[in-house]
Amino acid sequence: MGKKHKGDSRGFVYSTDPSFSFEPEHAEEQETLPNASQVLRIRLETKHRGGKTVTLVLGFIGTLEDMESLGKQLKNACGTGGSVKDGEIIIQGDHRDKVLNWLLQKGYSKTKKI
Repeated sequence: MGKKHKGDSRGFVYSTDPSFSFEPEHAEEQETLPNASQVLRIRLETKHRGGKTVTLVLGFIGTLEDMESLGKQLKNACGTGGSVKDGEIIIQGDHRDKVLNWLLQKGYSKTKKI
């Protein structure tokens, strides 16, 4: 089956329900919490990445735009690449100490390495 007729991410290809739609129901985005009340976790991971090491920042509560902005600032601070996917900020390489120090300087007081 070509990409054009893929269906949706949940595996639905066809439905007999006339009111069915492939559009996922949009969940409400939460407001971004202040830096001091964010509980962020920093983790090193190599699973499913072809042996490459990445630093993950987990637990951010807020809008996608704010998470992408934080990810961009962290990538600039570490001088490396990365991305924001599935509620995680991914920084290429082992930058746990740099990320922790940068977040503490910016007021994220409940941040910890795991």
